[in-house]
Amino acid sequence: MFGAAAMTTMLGLPIPLWQRLADGLAVTLQLTVFGALLAAVFAFLAGFARISRLRLVRGIAFGYTEAFRGLPALVVLFWLVFALPSLGWQLDPLAASVIAVALNIGAYGAEVVRSALAAIPPGQWDAATAVNLSRGQTLRMVILPQAVVTMIPSLSNLLIELLKATALVSLVYVQDLTFQGQIVRAATGKTAAVFLGLLLGYGLIALVLSGLMRALEHAAGKWAGRVVNS
Repeated sequence: MFGAAAMTTMLGLPIPLWQRLADGLAVTLQLTVFGALLAAVFAFLAGFARISRLRLVRGIAFGYTEAFRGLPALVVLFWLVFALPSLGWQLDPLAASVIAVALNIGAYGAEVVRSALAAIPPGQWDAATAVNLSRGQTLRMVILPQAVVTMIPSLSNLLIELLKATALVSLVYVQDLTFQGQIVRAATGKTAAVFLGLLLGYGLIALVLSGLMRALEHAAGKWAGRVVNS
C-alpha cells in the first residue's frame, strides 16, 4: 500500500504511520506547553484574587474556581468548539482546546496558590509591615518566594493531569497523539500495538515533566532561601 516506504519498525507499523504518530506527539506537546502556561496565568491570578482585600475581586475568583472545578473539561471543550460559534464567536479547535484544559486545571491551581499563600505564618506579614514594606512588596519579596516552594509538588501533579486531559481534544478532531493513534489503529488493525505505543508515549512525556518539575522544586528551594535570608 505504501510502496517502498512501507518499511516496518519494532511494532510492525509502516514508516508513514509512524510519521502520523510523531505529528500527533508534536500537537500533544504544544497543547501541554501552552495549556500549562495559560493555566498558570489563571491559577496565579485567581489565587492572588482569593486573598484580595476587595470582596468583589474575591467573589469573582471564588466563582471561577468553584465553577470550573465542578465542570468537566470535556463539556467546556464541547461548548467552546460547538456552542460558542452559535453566539458569533469562532475559535480554532486547537486554541479552544488549550483554553478548555487551562480553565479547568487553572481552577484547581488557583486553590493550590491560595492555600500556599495562606499557609505562610501571619508573623511574616507583620515583620514585613514593621520594616515598611507595602502589601505588594511583601507578597513579591517575602511571601511568594516561600509559597512557591510549597506549591510546586501540587502544581506538578496538575501538570500531569493537564497532559492526560489533552487526550480529550481528539473528540473535537484536533490531531493530537490520541487522534493519530486512532487513525493508525484503523489503518492497520494493530489495536494492541498502537495503544501500547500511546501508553508509552504519554508515560514518557509524564516522566519528563515530573523530572523537570522536581528540578524546578529544587531550584526554587535554593532561590527562596537566598531571597528570604537576604
